[in-house]
Amino acid sequence: MKIMQSMPAWKSWTMRTAVALAVLVGLSACAPVQTTQSGLVGVNRTQYMSSLVSSTELNQEAATQYRQILDKARTQKALDPSAAQTQRVQAIARRLIAQTGAFRPDAAQWAWEIHVLKSDEVNAWCMPGGKIAVYTGLLDKIKPTDAELAAVMGHEIAHALREHAREQVSRQMGASVGISILAAITGSQAVADLGSNLTQVMFTLPNSRANETEADHMGVELAARAGYDPRAAITLWQKMGQAGGSAPPEILSTHPSSASRMQDLDKVSAQVLPLYQQAKK
Repeated sequence: MKIMQSMPAWKSWTMRTAVALAVLVGLSACAPVQTTQSGLVGVNRTQYMSSLVSSTELNQEAATQYRQILDKARTQKALDPSAAQTQRVQAIARRLIAQTGAFRPDAAQWAWEIHVLKSDEVNAWCMPGGKIAVYTGLLDKIKPTDAELAAVMGHEIAHALREHAREQVSRQMGASVGISILAAITGSQAVADLGSNLTQVMFTLPNSRANETEADHMGVELAARAGYDPRAAITLWQKMGQAGGSAPPEILSTHPSSASRMQDLDKVSAQVLPLYQQAKK
C-alpha cells in the first residue's frame, strides 16, 4: 500500500501563487472590446480579445481555409452541385447581409461569399469575414422554408459579426500563456493538463453557451429585418432536433437544441416581430 504524503505548507502556498499568477497573465493577454452594436435584441456582453490575434489576421486565415475547402469541393464535384439550390441560398444570404449594418456597419465592406457544398451532413457555417457554406444535407433532409433557412444562416452570420471565433481563439491563447507559466513554475506536465481542463470547463463552455444565445438573438433580428418571419427559428431548430433519430445532426454538437432555447427564441421572435411586419410593407 502506497502511503500518501501531504504537501508541505510552503509548496501549497507556492502552488496557489503560481496558479494566481498564471490566471492573471492569461487574463491580461486579453482586452475588453465590443465587436457589435446591441441591436434591438440588446447584445451587450463585454468580450475579451487577445492583442496577439487581430480581426484582419483571422479573416485572412479564414479566407485561405475557405478557398482550400472550395478547391477540394470543386475537385470532388461537390461545389454548388445544384444551380437552383445555390441561387436560393445566395438570394436569402444577400438579404440577410444587407441588414448586418444594424449590428456593425463595417460588415458591408466584407468580402462575403456564399456557396453550397454537397455533403450528407445537416450543417451550415459562416467563417470570420463572411465566408458562408450551406450543406446539401441541410437542404435535402430538413427541407427548410425560406424563413427557416434565413434563421440558420442568420445565426451563422451572427457568429461572424460578433467575432465569436476570434473570441474563442483569444481565450485559448490567453489560457495557453497562463498554463505555460504554471507548468514552467511547477515543472509538472500534469498540472498543465489539469489547468487546460479547468480552463475549458470554467471559461470555454459557459462562454460558448453565451455565444450561442447571442447568435440566436442576432440571427432572429437579421431575419426579421430582411423580411423573414422570425418565428421560423423555432420550427427550424425543432426540425434540427428531430432529424437523424438517435444520431442528431452535426450542427447540434455546437448548436444545442433544448426546451429552454425554444422558449428564449419564442420571446425574442415576439420582440422583433414588428421589424418583420415593417419589412413586409
